[in-house]
Amino acid sequence: MSQLLLRWGEGDAAALAELMPIVYGELRRLGLSALRHRRSEAILQPTALVHEAWLRLVRQQLSLECRAQFYALAAKLMRGILVDQLRRQQALKRGGSQIALSLEDASASEQPQYLDFLVLDEALTHLAKIKPRYTQIAELRYLAGLTIAETAEALKISHATVEREWNFARLWLRRELQPNGGGQVSAKRAPK
Repeated sequence: MSQLLLRWGEGDAAALAELMPIVYGELRRLGLSALRHRRSEAILQPTALVHEAWLRLVRQQLSLECRAQFYALAAKLMRGILVDQLRRQQALKRGGSQIALSLEDASASEQPQYLDFLVLDEALTHLAKIKPRYTQIAELRYLAGLTIAETAEALKISHATVEREWNFARLWLRRELQPNGGGQVSAKRAPK
């Protein structure tokens, strides 16, 4: 896969055609992961999300070195697709962007909190202004469902660094996403 990514980065269209069957299953898993927290009907089917992400990927001239970087980019594109779709849907009906999300690592005992995905996106955007890599870690953990080890590989940093920065990002997001009643949350301003 790394060789195909390098060939694609150099403009080889045949490499892209060879890459699709290899990555499709994993992209679909990422799509399912990104959509798994929906409280109501899905805004997109996983297949539609994967196809839209693929179309956005192929429009770009990329220089990716490894599989983990490819999937990190795919997760970021899926976040953008979901935000775009939720904004369109929210224009049609209020409250359509609610998701169930736990600000802890996956735990069967913790009940997920329902929050607005667009508010989460706004909070992640604020976090990106002060700690860009922390936002990448949150995207990979929340949206792509990557493990700590997979996240470390994707970002080419140590396992301990991911754990430390993941803990900070979760605490920061928990503080920024304060309930204001009725299961809704709002994002506060990011610190300077």
